[in-house]
Amino acid sequence: MGKVRIGIVKRTARKLITLYPDLFTEDFEHNKRVVSQLIETPSKKLRNQIAGYVTRLVRLYKRTGQLQYLIEQQHAEETRAALFGQAQQEQTQQATETSQSQ
Repeated sequence: MGKVRIGIVKRTARKLITLYPDLFTEDFEHNKRVVSQLIETPSKKLRNQIAGYVTRLVRLYKRTGQLQYLIEQQHAEETRAALFGQAQQEQTQQATETSQSQ
């Protein structure tokens, strides 16, 4: 029964991996430092549990090839967000120009 983890650890670890797939590696110590920089945990035990589960997920995702998919998906979302932001800025500029000319 040593592998049982509470839901908050699993949810947090999965969310961190989907948000920052490039930051995590298979090294627990590295992941521990990254987790402590990204989120504020009330205890060291919880931080270590999250970092341990992140490490486990990274190893699993690398084995199945899912980590590369997550990284590519994250980059695609960032690109879409940047393009969407540019399109919104252009629309705003056009709207202000038309309102100023009237």
